[in-house]
Amino acid sequence: MTNRTTHRLLAAAAAVATGATALLGAGAGTAAASPRAHCDRAERPIWSEGPSRNVTARGCDIPDREHRWYVIDVDTLVQPRHETDYLDEGVTETRTLHDRTLRCLGYTTDDRTVNWFGCVPRLT
Repeated sequence: MTNRTTHRLLAAAAAVATGATALLGAGAGTAAASPRAHCDRAERPIWSEGPSRNVTARGCDIPDREHRWYVIDVDTLVQPRHETDYLDEGVTETRTLHDRTLRCLGYTTDDRTVNWFGCVPRLT
């Protein structure tokens, strides 16, 4: 009985250590290792909780290799601020920002649109 408890505790400790190492590895040096993408125009809605983690962009040049994080230089970023958390409720204001940089986890594409997801709320 004691052997099982010890085994479970060691397994749990190993899992926690492995998870912590993976998280530290994911965050360490991501900006330097990230390929840079470029988009002419992007739209990122602002909701009641803050900026959306999803960005819809057009006119993008994306690096060929897959990476954990992407750095995206955007020429024109449009940010419509919504009255509520529903698309159909209207927009209170729209801000247009120029020469901004986003960091996103990945993307999907269709025709001429790139849908970036997992984007960090803070812009540079």
